[in-house]
Amino acid sequence: MEMTEKATGGYLTSRLNDMIGWARKYSIFQYPFVTACCGMEYMSTACSHYDVDRFGAGLPRFSPRQSDVLFVVGTISHKMAPVLKQIYDQMADPKWVVAFGVCTCTGGFYDNYATVQGIDTVIPVDVYIPGCPPRPENVLDGLIKLQEKIQGQKQEV
Repeated sequence: MEMTEKATGGYLTSRLNDMIGWARKYSIFQYPFVTACCGMEYMSTACSHYDVDRFGAGLPRFSPRQSDVLFVVGTISHKMAPVLKQIYDQMADPKWVVAFGVCTCTGGFYDNYATVQGIDTVIPVDVYIPGCPPRPENVLDGLIKLQEKIQGQKQEV
């Protein structure tokens, strides 16, 4: 490598970017926003059989200011939507959102005036985990997809 390439910082920056992406990938602090029956499946992923902790996401935070990932689990009503938006706004950047369950993703079988038909109308969603309720294997697959997305993003220092 020539000295001019080192002076521009291209090589060192890309390596630092990879390292920060790897570190963020394995240090996911999640905020569980659980409102309905999918909460049981969400909790089962933390048990020893599935062990979400091996992905670096085992310790939930119950403060949005200490969280990276907002797990929205269950049905969201229009009354609850402003609360969800406020929690999302309180999270520090970079932040990601996971829509957990069919009711969160699309409103599910609640096709009425009171239910939000997909939380992507309220906040941006990074990963969708469909199912009623989603199996723990699907949750782990969604978490792996989120980790790939986090590592692949341009990291800001």
